[in-house]
Amino acid sequence: MTIFEALRKDHDIQRDLLARLVETHGDSTERDTLYKQVRAELKYHANAEERALYLPMMEIDLTQEKARHSVAEHHEIDELIELLDDTDYSASNWLVHAKELQHLVTHHLDEEEQEVFQMAGRGLADKQKQTLAGEYQQEMQRQRAE
Repeated sequence: MTIFEALRKDHDIQRDLLARLVETHGDSTERDTLYKQVRAELKYHANAEERALYLPMMEIDLTQEKARHSVAEHHEIDELIELLDDTDYSASNWLVHAKELQHLVTHHLDEEEQEVFQMAGRGLADKQKQTLAGEYQQEMQRQRAE
C-alpha cells in the first residue's frame, strides 16, 4: 500500500462522517456523537498526514508549495472546528458552520487527490511511498488509541 492509498481510505471515512453529520438535527445525541468523531478524525488525519506526507514533500522543490498550501488549509479547518466547538448544537447557525466544514474538507480532500498526490507521486521514490504509508498508519493507530 502506498501513502496515497492509505490517505484515500481515511478521506472516504471523513466524507461519510461529514455527510452524516450535516443530516443531524438540533442538540441530539446523534449530532454530538458524529461531531466528536468528525473532529477526532480530522485532527488525527491532519497530524499524521503532515508528518508522513507534507514534511517529506516540503523537502522537495517540486512539491514544497503544494505541501505548504495543504497545511494552510488544515489550519482553516481547525479554525472552523473551533467555531463549531463554541457554537451550541441547537443554535440555528451550527448547521451552517457544519456545512461550511463539509465544503472546506471536501474541497481539501478533492484537491489532495487530484493535484497533490500526483505531484507528490512524481517527487517521492516508490519505496518511500510505501514506507510513508506505514508511518501514516502507525501514527493514526497511535492517536486513535489515546
